Amino acid sequence: MVAKERITWRCQTCGAGAPRWVGRCGECGEFGTYVEEVESSTVLTARSASAAQAVSLAHAGAQSTARLPTGVPELDRVLGGGLVKGSLVLLGGEPGIGKSTLLLQVAQAVAESGTGVLYVCGEESPDQIGLRARRVGADAEAVSLLPELDVGAVESVVRAAKPGVVIIDSIQTAFDPDLAGAPGSVGQVRACTARLMRMAKELGVTTLIVGHVTKEGAIAGPRVLEHMVDAVLYFEGDRDHAFRIVRAVKNRFGSASEIGIFEMGEHGLSGVGSPSAGLISERTEAVSGSAVMVAVEGSRPLLVEIQALVTPSYLPTPRRLATGIETGRLLQVVAVLERRAGLSFAGQDVHVAVAGGLRISEPAVDLPLALALASALRDVAVPLDLAAFGEIGLTGHVRAVAHAEARLREAGRFGMRRVLGAQSLSAPATEECQLVGANTIQEAVGLVG
Repeated sequence: MVAKERITWRCQTCGAGAPRWVGRCGECGEFGTYVEEVESSTVLTARSASAAQAVSLAHAGAQSTARLPTGVPELDRVLGGGLVKGSLVLLGGEPGIGKSTLLLQVAQAVAESGTGVLYVCGEESPDQIGLRARRVGADAEAVSLLPELDVGAVESVVRAAKPGVVIIDSIQTAFDPDLAGAPGSVGQVRACTARLMRMAKELGVTTLIVGHVTKEGAIAGPRVLEHMVDAVLYFEGDRDHAFRIVRAVKNRFGSASEIGIFEMGEHGLSGVGSPSAGLISERTEAVSGSAVMVAVEGSRPLLVEIQALVTPSYLPTPRRLATGIETGRLLQVVAVLERRAGLSFAGQDVHVAVAGGLRISEPAVDLPLALALASALRDVAVPLDLAAFGEIGLTGHVRAVAHAEARLREAGRFGMRRVLGAQSLSAPATEECQLVGANTIQEAVGLVG
């Protein structure tokens, strides 16, 4: 085989390549992201026979794969029941949100179950990890710390020690000495992840890697990184709020829509068994601009508070600001309210937010958002015992959404006597809660004032 080297320019955001420097990436549109990389390619002069063998589909997957519990029930829920042997899991999140703390708690619980854990600390020294471990009560002898950045050296230690779980903190600090480029570059991140994936599959060791996120909230590095791993988990939440959310956006071994809700305390992260109680516990009196939504995240119904504030604007163009809700959805609901319900937000600044730092993206937020906006505009409070869920079309009709029965049960558990939804819903009313149907947005906001 003959080794060749060539110089290429590569975008550090999306991984696109170019033969020369480019000011703006043609793929992702970012400016100034191209850096020079030296790539070495190996040209094979002889082709060896493949040793791969075909497997019958009837026999593939006949035996169920045993899962390793992480010891953190909320994380097990997101993973689909626990860690799968030989899987590669990517956990991304903002700095300081609790990724390392959560993985230390997982390492402690897994080690106590008799499985060896190797924690590769590339960003912090073992002493720094030890201080955090003592704070969260993770001091198991079966957890080994390895201050190493070279993935080749990490692979050698894994082959010699044979741990059951390997934690890489983080993939942006790892590097492959056989590849040019600084740690964190697109080429290095891609090559290190590919090597860790081969190691996980070949040795059957479960590997968890930590990834940084960009300012847009996506995991830093090439997009292909998320396609290489078996599961991608995002750590969300505001560091100023107690609640933190781990959301699965990809999972080859379970649901890709589950979330785990955690609360950061003095001794680390703890799962929140009943998040609805915490999210609406401070809603003790009826106030204008507040409405309760019955949301569903994965298989879990949640009660969340949608807040709205409408005030006179002193700007030529009134502001429309949203926190926890997509701005485009806010603009659409405001437009439908103006056109179909006869409300006017002209000359008004509109602010909306989801209490507790949560982010709601499902269409069922339309109806409670409309109630909160109408309540804030008219300065009339929504009844305390009324919740809502439903999608609003551009025609002003309220459309049904999935999991209506589970939403009704959750609302009834927390004292909601009525739930406003689409007229077409066929979910049976419970003893605690009654479904109130609305066909149009005009009928729905008629309940407010």
